[in-house]
Amino acid sequence: MIFVKSQRELDKMRRAGEIVALVHQRMSELIKPGITTIELDKEAEKIITRAGAIPSFKGFPCAYGGRDFPGSICASVNDVVIHGIPDGTVLKEGDIISIDVGAIFDGYHGDAARTFAVGAVSQEARDLIFHTEESFRCGMEKAVEGNRIRDISAAVQEYAEGKGYKIVRDYVGHGIGTEMHEEPQIPNYVTREKGVRLSNGMTLAIEPMINIGTWRVNVLGDKWTVVTADGKLSAHHENTVAVTPNGPEILTRLY
Repeated sequence: MIFVKSQRELDKMRRAGEIVALVHQRMSELIKPGITTIELDKEAEKIITRAGAIPSFKGFPCAYGGRDFPGSICASVNDVVIHGIPDGTVLKEGDIISIDVGAIFDGYHGDAARTFAVGAVSQEARDLIFHTEESFRCGMEKAVEGNRIRDISAAVQEYAEGKGYKIVRDYVGHGIGTEMHEEPQIPNYVTREKGVRLSNGMTLAIEPMINIGTWRVNVLGDKWTVVTADGKLSAHHENTVAVTPNGPEILTRLY
């Protein structure tokens, strides 16, 4: 079920979200040609633990029976949609990389993803990053009391497909709180289900995953890394969002 959070719980989630935002701020400073994804991972873990939090992703069980996730971030380069494992991969000029970060503070989760350009990138890549973020914003604007999950899904889909992109369908957003993945699921496309009606105090991880080519994806042999089926670029933008009387509030930001 989806839980309505008290003011005290929301404050804890704001702090978890701020820690996640601090990681993304540092990632934006470090991401450049020549750095490895494992170097980014080590810096992210340092920031999270020094803030008194726990990396949400490290040790997370694999849904497909593989090893527990070894990193504190997901580092997904170019055609990797999500769940890229940090390793010795060296970022090159023209790459794009999606960084997904989670942190647990006093039992509450924050979760956010950003896609970054590595040096100078193509116009196609810049446009993809921009429109993925905009599709998130369109969905977030529908996270208001009285709306349903389907309103969020429809707004993301209308924007992204209107720009000529395809939406990943195998992976979706989710509720979030004392668990990283709570109900409800939040598809980035319209399904037959209207979804729950939103109430103030609900907290949602809204996260469009947008592809230049096909929406179809494959899972690699490590049972984590998800790639586009046609090898074309993918971008990911996510925030933890609270439904409030004043409208949607992004919790994964710097306060």
